[in-house]
Amino acid sequence: MISPIELSIFSVAAFIIPVIFVMAAGVTKRLLIHVSFSVSALASLIIAIAGFMAVAGGVTEQIILPLGLPALPFHLRLDQLSGFFLFVVGLLSFIVSVYSIGYVSGLAADRPVKRLIVFYNLFIAAMFMVILADDALCFMVSWEVMAASSYFLVMFEDGKSENRRAAYLYMVMAHIGAILILLSFGVMAGIATGLDSFTGYTFDAMREARFPLKWATVAFLLSFFGFAAKAGVIPFHVWLPEAHPVAPSNVSALMSGVMLKTAIYGIVRITFDIIGVFPWWWGALVLVFGLVSAVMGVLYALMQHDLKKLLAYHSVENIGIILIGIGLSMIFTSFNLPAMAALALIAGLYHTMNHAMFKGLLFMGAGAILNATHERNMDEMGGLIRYMPWTSVFFLIGCISISALPPFNGFVSEWLTFQAFLLSPSLPSPLMKLLIPLGAALLALTGALAAACFVKVFGVIFLGNWRGHNPPVAAEAGWSMRIGMMLAALTCLCFGILPSVIIDWMDNISANLLGATLNTTAGVYGWMWLTPVDPERASYSGPLVLVGIVAVCAITYVLLHVRPGKISRVPVWDCGFQKLNNKMQYNSISFSMPFRRIFGYLFDIKEQIRLSPQPGHPAFPEMQHYYLRIRDRFWGWIYKPFINIVVLLSRKAGMLQHGRIHLYLIYSFVTIIFLLALL
Repeated sequence: MISPIELSIFSVAAFIIPVIFVMAAGVTKRLLIHVSFSVSALASLIIAIAGFMAVAGGVTEQIILPLGLPALPFHLRLDQLSGFFLFVVGLLSFIVSVYSIGYVSGLAADRPVKRLIVFYNLFIAAMFMVILADDALCFMVSWEVMAASSYFLVMFEDGKSENRRAAYLYMVMAHIGAILILLSFGVMAGIATGLDSFTGYTFDAMREARFPLKWATVAFLLSFFGFAAKAGVIPFHVWLPEAHPVAPSNVSALMSGVMLKTAIYGIVRITFDIIGVFPWWWGALVLVFGLVSAVMGVLYALMQHDLKKLLAYHSVENIGIILIGIGLSMIFTSFNLPAMAALALIAGLYHTMNHAMFKGLLFMGAGAILNATHERNMDEMGGLIRYMPWTSVFFLIGCISISALPPFNGFVSEWLTFQAFLLSPSLPSPLMKLLIPLGAALLALTGALAAACFVKVFGVIFLGNWRGHNPPVAAEAGWSMRIGMMLAALTCLCFGILPSVIIDWMDNISANLLGATLNTTAGVYGWMWLTPVDPERASYSGPLVLVGIVAVCAITYVLLHVRPGKISRVPVWDCGFQKLNNKMQYNSISFSMPFRRIFGYLFDIKEQIRLSPQPGHPAFPEMQHYYLRIRDRFWGWIYKPFINIVVLLSRKAGMLQHGRIHLYLIYSFVTIIFLLALL
């Protein structure tokens, strides 16, 4: 019988099939798209099954591939942690590949898609290889292939300057992160073998090493900030709201849903598996970065009127929530509280999986909306529920899930994170007892702001009347796109109503990394009840909540429709106006105005009202135009000064180039004299 790791390798190799098929002559676009993405979907599903089996079986498998350099082959490892991330990446890749059959068919009408298909498959295969890698060389090669392929996907529509700028910014940040990760591996490999051989490049050698605290701290900080640049953690997030909106929506779903999670995987792998022992302040650092990212991410999202940019900022928020769980787990581990550490780690990993599903769903819904309206500005939309009923239902499920409302999956993982926060009185550190309740309050604020943000999103896009200047021309998404969104929506529901089953499956991860599980308490009352600490302290039943919500809705419907005339339709209250029009509605900018007034000091906000003549209208000779610009302060504080310095130095260096050969000969002569003087 084929083992899970062999199944994974064969599945990764299968992604080469669409790349080869693209080169075949005489293949129509329709056949190319259907075959390529069908193969991608099947390969992703198989590797997701392999990952599920690895976690459920609790086994660890390793294999060496004759690739890489002659004396440095690729080492692969499939254990519970890598199996979990294979499952998450594989499941969303399967769903998005099904969705892509219809989505890319729409793109193929006016642009070539062969490049998109090639780099799409290389991108997914590289993510799987990052997760399977068990040595620094294989990891970094796969990491760079993932970065390069996603760069070309971001720059798919390279005729637009904003796409080229976003892709360049993304590549710069990706390589800064990669350099930091490489330095971290260099520190750990050097300590593992004492710089006597290259064998320290394997993760097994690093696991067996005992790192001095100062070098372990250096390795951790380098790796954490390197992975934070890829994950979009504030203040390394500037590339994310630029790259995600300009990429094709199926690529945005994968980048936001699972590519960011490879960075989470790297943090967990190095911290808990390779280093293993660490002081409490490492966890506090991760917790602080997580809290800042969660709060600032949702505030930035509230200010946006570009739908895809809004969703991108919510990725910053949810990465922050994941880091909160990981940071709490590190703190509990450092104080030798394994059961509490297991709860926090499971909460973080559960939210990793949940975010992949609902963020993938929301980006797929955004792609359907963009295809139908050719518009990303929410203020130019409205009333789409009449034209796109299926998409509106699926998008609403995504909005409920990301807002952490029951019975969907986002509620469960955030509720588990709150339970971990409530265990802070068990900590012996007074500083932690102060910091952690403050963190719980900030997480509660984040949840409330996220709910407000998606009330805005759904209300502005799907409810009310059309706000655009041109008449609406919108149609429902095709069947493959609807099937993809439906699969993601059903997954959000299943992960929300069956948390005990999911946690029982995930327990092998915490058992392997921390030596503690939740199944002794979380599932003590069976699959219907989730009791993470103990039944007297807190419990939740997803199935009963679902039944209760359905029952209330059914009773309300019956009471309102059982007798004719119970519901009467009257004109909307018009505040004294004679006739309502589409301008008399809340739009995205007006909805977020109270939040701008409260939290405006966190942003660089510029509001202007410009007047222009309006001839032929004696009562109103001038027309007012309202302009709002909201910028990220981190860009001005950190990145803009650095860019200015680089530009200044470049101009100064350019002064050395005069185009005169005798000056260049003098430069060479002076350099030779200088080198001889040093010798």
